Amino acid sequence: MSEVSGAAEVVRTRREGGIYEVTLDRPKANAIDLRTSRLMWEAWAAFRDDSELKVGILRTEGSRFFSAGFDLKAAAGGDAVDGDYGIGGFGGLQELPGLNKPVIAAVEGMAVGGGFELALSCDLIFATTDVRFSLPEINAGTLADAAAIRLPKRMPHHVAMELLLTGRWMDAAEAHRWGLVNEVLLDGAALTARVWEVARLLEAGPPLVFAAIKETVREAEGAPFQEVLRRVTSRELQTVDTLYGSADNQEGFRAFAEKRPPRWTGH
Repeated sequence: MSEVSGAAEVVRTRREGGIYEVTLDRPKANAIDLRTSRLMWEAWAAFRDDSELKVGILRTEGSRFFSAGFDLKAAAGGDAVDGDYGIGGFGGLQELPGLNKPVIAAVEGMAVGGGFELALSCDLIFATTDVRFSLPEINAGTLADAAAIRLPKRMPHHVAMELLLTGRWMDAAEAHRWGLVNEVLLDGAALTARVWEVARLLEAGPPLVFAAIKETVREAEGAPFQEVLRRVTSRELQTVDTLYGSADNQEGFRAFAEKRPPRWTGH
C-alpha cells in the first residue's frame, strides 16, 4: 500500500511499506528557495522520526533539471544566501541531525551548484546517462561551501579542485568513473526501477546496523581513525551501543549459524 501526501505542493512525499520517497517539483529548474528548503526539512525529519520507515529516496520532477540549486531569483527578491533553510540545512538533508537511515538520490537532468551538493548529501547516487554536474558558484563570485568540504573526500583531490575552481561540467560517465555515482542508467524509467530495487533490498536489511554505520561514518569525517575506532569498540556511540545490546545483533549470529535468512525486527 502506498500513500501520497502534499500532492499540490512543491515537495511531495510517498510511502510504500518502509520506503519513503520525497519529490521536489518546482518548475522550471527545481531551484530551492528558503521556504522550499524548510518544507524539505520537514519531509526528511518526518522520515527520520518514523520508526516504520527504513529507507528514503530523493527525486525531482522533470528530466531537464535535477535541481539548479539555490533559487537566485528568490535571492534577488530578498532570500538571503545565509537565511533560514531549516534545521536540516539546504534542501533539508545537508545538516539534518540524527538521520541514521539510508537515503538514495535518483538523479535525472542537470545537478547544478546546490543541486549537486544535495545529491552528495545522500548515501547512494544513481543517475541517467544524460546527467551533468557542475559547481558554477565560482562564476558568480561565491563559495560552493558544502561541495568544498565534501567533494575532495569523495574523489581525487585535484579533480575536485578543478571542478570547484573552474565550474566546468562533469557528465554521468565521468562521475561514475570517479566513484561519485553508483550506477548510470539509460533513462528515467530504468532509473526509477533500479532505485526502487535497491530501496527494497535496503528495506529488508538490518536497521540497527544501518544506523550504526551512518553514525560511525559521520564521526569519522573529521576525527583520527584510532579515536573513532576506540569510541566504537567502547560503545560510546549511541547507535553502536544499541546495536550491540540488541536482539537483532544476536539474530544475525544465529541466522548465520543456522544457515537461514535473518529476521530483523529493529530491536
